[in-house]
Amino acid sequence: MRKALITGITGQDGSYLTEFLLSKGYEVHGMIRKASTFNTERIDHVYQDPHDPGAKLFLHYGDLSDAEMITYLIYNIRPDEVFHLGAQSHVKVSFAMPGYTGNVTGLAATRVLEAIRSSGVKARFYQASTSELFGSSPPPQSEITPFQPRSPYAIAKLYAYWITVNYREAYNIFASNGILFNHESPRRGATFLSRKVTRAVARIKAELQQKVYLGNLDSRRDYGYAPEYVEVMWKILQQEEPDDYVLSTGVAPTMREFVAEAFAYAGLDWQEYVEIDPRYFRPTEVDYLLGDPSKARTKLGWEPKVTWKALARIMVDADMEAVGLEPMGEGKKILEEKFDNWHRWESGVSAVLEASTGGFD
Repeated sequence: MRKALITGITGQDGSYLTEFLLSKGYEVHGMIRKASTFNTERIDHVYQDPHDPGAKLFLHYGDLSDAEMITYLIYNIRPDEVFHLGAQSHVKVSFAMPGYTGNVTGLAATRVLEAIRSSGVKARFYQASTSELFGSSPPPQSEITPFQPRSPYAIAKLYAYWITVNYREAYNIFASNGILFNHESPRRGATFLSRKVTRAVARIKAELQQKVYLGNLDSRRDYGYAPEYVEVMWKILQQEEPDDYVLSTGVAPTMREFVAEAFAYAGLDWQEYVEIDPRYFRPTEVDYLLGDPSKARTKLGWEPKVTWKALARIMVDADMEAVGLEPMGEGKKILEEKFDNWHRWESGVSAVLEASTGGFD
């Protein structure tokens, strides 16, 4: 039985990756932070009692700022694959907390890689990189596009990207970067723009909310469906040689187009409910992120199936169900048509996610 260790297992990507690896027969270990409240909602449906002799999912307390604990876990678990997804991953928050972001988003990658090196564990390493690395570089962006980061988050991820390349070249560790463009789902945190919008659509439809306050709607983002992207994380570590890959759809609507689509799907005119609040503008904006996934298509055989319009429908339907409304139905139909049975309908998932209506864009 192959073993995997996931940092950030309780996040959107971590939860989908956990499901996928369990379906592949893996023994999955996840590192979680100790908190005074439960923070495992996204993986509660796959949780297994560790006393069960057939258990394949195990959770361990740890922190990305604690190198000793990371080394302890890797040495004792001895995973075949390490998926480093954990980070302070919100761009707007990184401007408010640049030092913390640098520590847990940037330096943590070094701690994980050094734990692999020093422990002698022959684990393959996946670094969750981001399209924010490209910043102000003109689109389309590929693996050879120059990085021009525009936020503390992106700069921290740039460090993590290059330290991954360095450990690959210096110590012959199988270490790869997945440069993922925006990938969303009903499990996306409620303070990220896509989910903030679809959640607001459902709450407005249910008369639980009157307005939603957003920032810059002129920027363009390449939106994909998160479960498709975690499957390719796994594919990256199954290659004969480590390498770095851009993962994207190759289509980038404006935020305004995404907002309009989500509201229109529910029969609402977005202009009646959306207010622009300058507090959600970034000090340095990234205007246009459009990925070129040619390398992933050629070398990994990967072709995304969910378009950004289909994604909006999937998320709106899930959020409508979460507030007790009948979904419009297109979201479920899209998933049933395009995926095998592990890409299940998101029934009820969003009901246990973040309740906050505030946040940053």
